[in-house]
Amino acid sequence: MSDFLAGLLIAVLPLLGIGFWIGRRTARPEAPGELGTPVEHATFQTLHTASLAAPPLRAGLTEETARKSARRLRSLLGTDALCLTDDRRVLVWDGVGAHHRSEVMERLAGPLETGRGEAFRLDCDTPDCPVRWAVVAPLTVDDRVHGALVACAPRESAVLVRAAGEVARWVSVQLELADLDDSRTRLIEAEIKALRAQISPHFIFNSLAVIASFVRTDPERARELLLEFADFTRYSFRRHGDFTTLADELHAIDHYLALVRARFGDRLSVTLQIAPEVLPVALPFLCLQPLVENAVKHGLEGKTDKCHIQITAQDAGAEALVVIEDDGAGMDPDLLRRILAGEVSPSGGIGLSNVDDRLRQVYGDDHGLVIETAPGAGMKISARLPKYQPGVHSAGRIDRP
Repeated sequence: MSDFLAGLLIAVLPLLGIGFWIGRRTARPEAPGELGTPVEHATFQTLHTASLAAPPLRAGLTEETARKSARRLRSLLGTDALCLTDDRRVLVWDGVGAHHRSEVMERLAGPLETGRGEAFRLDCDTPDCPVRWAVVAPLTVDDRVHGALVACAPRESAVLVRAAGEVARWVSVQLELADLDDSRTRLIEAEIKALRAQISPHFIFNSLAVIASFVRTDPERARELLLEFADFTRYSFRRHGDFTTLADELHAIDHYLALVRARFGDRLSVTLQIAPEVLPVALPFLCLQPLVENAVKHGLEGKTDKCHIQITAQDAGAEALVVIEDDGAGMDPDLLRRILAGEVSPSGGIGLSNVDDRLRQVYGDDHGLVIETAPGAGMKISARLPKYQPGVHSAGRIDRP
């Protein structure tokens, strides 16, 4: 991560240099009452323009994102025209001289193959066409050329060549961030699939066995449990959305516990204390249910008497504090640390490490699970869920800055 931040800093510094250069070119005596020097104004304006161009690019390089960012990028360079391309076509042309699109794409074969920028004269039969030169700067992510930034101007300029190259590097950083966002999304989806695979074999078999046991003795009870099973599996195996609300997750947990109670009867008791104001809080999908399943497993494992599970969700200012506690067999803390570190596979396939990893990926390392346990002392699992986190929405999407 430090290397990435260093790369980001390297990409931003040239923009500051461009702003400084523009300020020097347009410097004038500071008028009374003005805040800052002309150089400072130009630098701030450059950063502001760059900040406006960044959000579309964080969604990747497409026709739509290129269209939204091209005008800002042209403003950064101060050119008559600018176009963005992928490796096959012009995505957008902003400014004059759009009749040069085909010519530009024909000349891009070399830069797109080598990843090196170049400048070339444009052939034009239009007498009043203001663009006569084009500067090509490739857009690369992980050493692979994704497209090019092409700046067009009336004449050849070494300054424009340098500036176009630096702006292209900045654009490439935004595309790399978009690629990281996509990788994070794919990783979360893969982990949800893995979690489903862990839950489904044990839970489905046991639930169907319980339902079957009631078919003849209590058909109405069997019907109710079958509906609980259908609702829970429908939620668990839905195919859209990385995030849900605390209310929906708790509703799914209620279906799960109804099936568990049917299996264990009076041996299991559950207490819920939920603050209504935290119900809309968004959180990673299938994040709490595995913790409740873990409490059921370790609460009843090795015990013949009753087990009690307490689930609380409290308002903690900017966060919702969720605690799941059982009075079961507990676990050796050293073994737990090894499980969370991925060194040991948990028995029964319960996804504590999966949930811990996903919370850290979404909210940061300081929002992993906090687990208190000891052999024979039960287990208490706490999760702090920010009420607002950029990119986390219960509608099931990850927004990019």
